[in-house]
Amino acid sequence: MELRGAVALVTGGNGGLGQRICHALAKEGAHIAVMYAQSREQAEGVARDLASSYQVSAAAFQCDITSDADVAKLIADVTKRFGRLDILINDAAFNQSVPFGDLDGMTLDLWDKIMAVNLTGPMRMTKAVAPIMKAQGRGRVVNISSVAGLTPTGSSIAYAVAKAGLVHLTRCMAVAMAPETLVNCVAPGLLEGTRATANLRAEQVERSASGSLLKKAADKDDCANMTVEMCRTETMTGQTVVIDAGRVFH
Repeated sequence: MELRGAVALVTGGNGGLGQRICHALAKEGAHIAVMYAQSREQAEGVARDLASSYQVSAAAFQCDITSDADVAKLIADVTKRFGRLDILINDAAFNQSVPFGDLDGMTLDLWDKIMAVNLTGPMRMTKAVAPIMKAQGRGRVVNISSVAGLTPTGSSIAYAVAKAGLVHLTRCMAVAMAPETLVNCVAPGLLEGTRATANLRAEQVERSASGSLLKKAADKDDCANMTVEMCRTETMTGQTVVIDAGRVFH
């Protein structure tokens, strides 16, 4: 898909990886809707930076992706502001570190919150954009999962299970939305300088980096660039690409 002039909605667009994805898409000439949950000032700063750096249109939009009403308003506001919606990047996430063996610590309330943001949220967003993309005759959805969704590791059991669900949701929505909309997924390993990593225990961070073949964290720009390629592709759908410096093979 030609990205110049396309409109991309990036959930969690003010986060560490989300900002890189916004910049990578804007560099290709896409207009950007930067979605945030709470950090309005930061998201508006990202939008201003995108507009001035790449001469594209960019604006910040608040949304709680666990709310049907919020999501409906978001999609209406974005399409009113930009006139169309070609790309959805599901990058918004929530995690809280609970060791796998601490089953008491993994309360059902925490389980529900992690599932609501990391799995049901992307499903809610994708369902909301599906009819728009179908009517336009083109669309791209890229989900940001994690290697925790491919092997039993990560910040908690709930996070791992939610990200595994997101990988399979990618496949299922690729079937549901074909042929107009292509749906793919990036599964990063450890990323430095993100909110998700900030919530991990120090020993988890060290183990993840030292346990990779390349002995380092994954690169956020590599993940952002792969996201761009998944938006550009015409013949790839339902796929998950791992970027983790060589830890998980699938």
